[in-house]
Amino acid sequence: MNTNWLMPLLTAVLLAGFPSRSHAALNVVATTSDLGALAREIGGDRVDVATLAKPTEDPHFVDAKPSFLVKLNRADALIEGGAELELGWLPPLLEGARNPRLAPGTPGRILCNQGVQMLDVPATLDRAKGDIHAAGNPHYLTDPANARIVAGHLAEAFSRLDPPSADTFRANLKRFTDQLDAKLAEWQKRMEPYRGRHLVAYHDSWPYLARRFGLKIDIFLEPKPGLPPAPAHLAEVMTRMKQENVRVILVEPYLNRRTAETVARNTGATVVDVAYLPGGVKGTGDRYVNLIDHLVTSIAQALEGGGK
Repeated sequence: MNTNWLMPLLTAVLLAGFPSRSHAALNVVATTSDLGALAREIGGDRVDVATLAKPTEDPHFVDAKPSFLVKLNRADALIEGGAELELGWLPPLLEGARNPRLAPGTPGRILCNQGVQMLDVPATLDRAKGDIHAAGNPHYLTDPANARIVAGHLAEAFSRLDPPSADTFRANLKRFTDQLDAKLAEWQKRMEPYRGRHLVAYHDSWPYLARRFGLKIDIFLEPKPGLPPAPAHLAEVMTRMKQENVRVILVEPYLNRRTAETVARNTGATVVDVAYLPGGVKGTGDRYVNLIDHLVTSIAQALEGGGK
């Protein structure tokens, strides 16, 4: 990534000067919309939240924009996944922003995977295996139980940054977790008839969701994470789908849906548009609960028609 533009831009911005904030709300930057959604739930009107990655783009590969640098320079806190999802684009932005409040180990640098049981942690780092992450699969918020962990972590982090608002953050946390617990019971009941059912995914984004709801998602259109599907691999996928009577294919918005449609035509499967980020597909809105509602409903409806 060419970052030569970062330092001149930052200098110009600082020379121009910024007006001071007109209220006491924490200025928070979240790398992705799921983290931003949880930050708004916990922070309420005590936080102003900006999100960097669009929910419709691959969060592994985000084009850095001048506006990102400005947001990071002004931020009181940065919320990131903590599992290398943003490794390819966030570090140079932070270097250019020169914001000591976001330095590693400071209260303003919030890594959300703390306390989460990470899945798919590689025994060794071997790039021949594709785009793998040393900390494990970064899509842990597809399990609502992990959202509860992250919400608690955010409440603690915000309370350290703004102690007078700690009671508000704790009250927001209770409200959110009470709602999440009620919805989780609803989601598990909705998915229970499909426990043990098999699905195909384009990319390996769903191990946490699969574990939570007892699904099998271990066939992928990508031969290895991050590598484009090859004809020979797709032929193997279609053979296995026919043998195992798998009839549902999950596809994120930034992936090649035409490839999934080709596989579906040859196997009698249904392509389901899904996202792990709020706003990624129509119907997910900008709230975390709406995202999981959409995921559960879409998958359950697709499984009603077939699949093993």
